[in-house]
Amino acid sequence: MKNSSNSFLIDFTIGGFSAGLSKVIVAPIERVKLLLQLQHVAKGLEGKEKYKGIIDCVCKVYKTQGLLSFWRGNTSNIIRHFPAQAINFAIKEQIKPLLNCEGNGFIGKTIINFVAGGFAGAFSLSLVYPLDFIRTRMAADVGKEKSEREFSGISSVVRKIWLSDGITGFYRGISIAIPNSFIYRSLYFGGFDTGLSLFSDSQRANVLNIWALAQIITLTAGLLVYPLDTVRRRLMMQSGRQDILYANTRDCFRKIYTTEGGILAFYKGAASNCIRGLGGALVLVFYNKGKTHLS
Repeated sequence: MKNSSNSFLIDFTIGGFSAGLSKVIVAPIERVKLLLQLQHVAKGLEGKEKYKGIIDCVCKVYKTQGLLSFWRGNTSNIIRHFPAQAINFAIKEQIKPLLNCEGNGFIGKTIINFVAGGFAGAFSLSLVYPLDFIRTRMAADVGKEKSEREFSGISSVVRKIWLSDGITGFYRGISIAIPNSFIYRSLYFGGFDTGLSLFSDSQRANVLNIWALAQIITLTAGLLVYPLDTVRRRLMMQSGRQDILYANTRDCFRKIYTTEGGILAFYKGAASNCIRGLGGALVLVFYNKGKTHLS
């Protein structure tokens, strides 16, 4: 029991710190990704020329909002991501023994890796979803001065959304977010753990090889679920508005497809998300090496 508790604590701590550090590093490109993804529905961008791509977005944000604006909303992101990733890693490792990993062979263990990762991801997201909502709304908020923005900070988001929508306002898009998280985390954790098992000695494997594996897994998982991520974040933008952007998840899919250019519309910001995936890969590398060192 004591060993199990110690293992949980180690997984929780290393996973949390790895996630927090990665979010500081990739915060600028993550905000660019969200602006490209949400510019069609973000307040303050109505009727304005849209960002043409990553470089155009970076230049315009820097010129109009300043350097520090690239980290806008990152405080809530770290507050969200530290416990979320810590729970992901800790719960994932606790689930595996319950699924009887021993004696199942490579295919059986692979399935267990994917299922454990998926359940851990869905569970952690359900706990911290309001923080993800706050981060998204702040990142999509434009304007250099506070008077030009929809929200002045975290407390402003909480107060305004609570008064306009109540508690449900913080959970817009969760119906699509849970399956999105399950699929992404099952690929992210399951793919990495399975790939790691193919190394002859994973504890002594070259860090560049581990990073390459993590990068491939993160990139693949991110692209596969990106349309679902676009829809859930678009639904988040409905809270606090009087006009109806999307009636429901199905309506959101339909409107994006019919009014914004078909299937490619769901991949706006995907290129920046691939760069952002560096952070997800770093989390896996930091966690793997940190746990190996402590072991």
